[in-house]
Amino acid sequence: MTPLKLTLGPLLYLWPTERWRDFYFEIADQSPVDVVVLGETVCSKRLHFTEGEFAAVIERLEAAGKQVRLSTLALVTIDREVKYQRAFANVDTHLVEANDLSALHLLKGRTHAVGPFVNVYNGATARILARNGATSVCLPPELPAASIAEIAGSCPDVAFELFAFGRVPLAISARCAHARSKGRTKDNCQFVCQEDPDGLPVNTLSGQSFLALNGVQTVSHSCQALFEEPTETRSLGVASLRLSPQACDMTAVSRLFRALADGAISSLEARDRLLQAYPGAALSNGFHHGLAGAEWVARLRNSQGPDR
Repeated sequence: MTPLKLTLGPLLYLWPTERWRDFYFEIADQSPVDVVVLGETVCSKRLHFTEGEFAAVIERLEAAGKQVRLSTLALVTIDREVKYQRAFANVDTHLVEANDLSALHLLKGRTHAVGPFVNVYNGATARILARNGATSVCLPPELPAASIAEIAGSCPDVAFELFAFGRVPLAISARCAHARSKGRTKDNCQFVCQEDPDGLPVNTLSGQSFLALNGVQTVSHSCQALFEEPTETRSLGVASLRLSPQACDMTAVSRLFRALADGAISSLEARDRLLQAYPGAALSNGFHHGLAGAEWVARLRNSQGPDR
């Protein structure tokens, strides 16, 4: 049986240039991921932080045997972003991952991937994307397992990815709530999102943890963590697990998901190791089980049986 692959999604947060470069150098040298998705997905104003190191990072990743994909923006609002999107769509050296409908239009007829920002909620949509040239689709993280199985089963020619780790991307806007929360405007943000490398926590009026802001993006407070047994994951028709980078030890995270996908560790051990790699993280898997996303369903198993 074909082993599950690991895909490292694009970094959604703004990190300083050296930290960004060194992060991917470490992924190249030490992480067992098979595919790395590079590129600014959230805010085009951040592009200059990574442009100078982009070629070196690609070279290092590919020298380590990683497949590199290039991610488009998830929201296009101004002429500069239109030009950027068109330029990216014309890249023929790497597989491009579309995260916006405008990118899908530009990539029509060419082999490409589809990221989780494109709403693929049924098999008919997946089949249209496949006819358009998509060979890989990361399904939206809010889909329950039953829907994933139905979509994957109806489109066997596409390699589907399961959003297995990371804060869930919930919304993206033309306005920047992150800048506004710190008394700035989007045009004069001074890149305040860099102050929160894992997102800015948002609490309810009663002080309950709720969401997190990442520039123009809103993500979940909790971190989605799917620890299904490999046989169960494969039964859904999934070819790869997607890990979304967070400000934690992502090399350790990727290694534990590699071990889990290979059946080398139990789901219970995977959870314990994840909490060591990402201390203090609130874990969730509600979406996968058809519940509210922030819920946690304890179906973890060890050699003695279910963890209750």
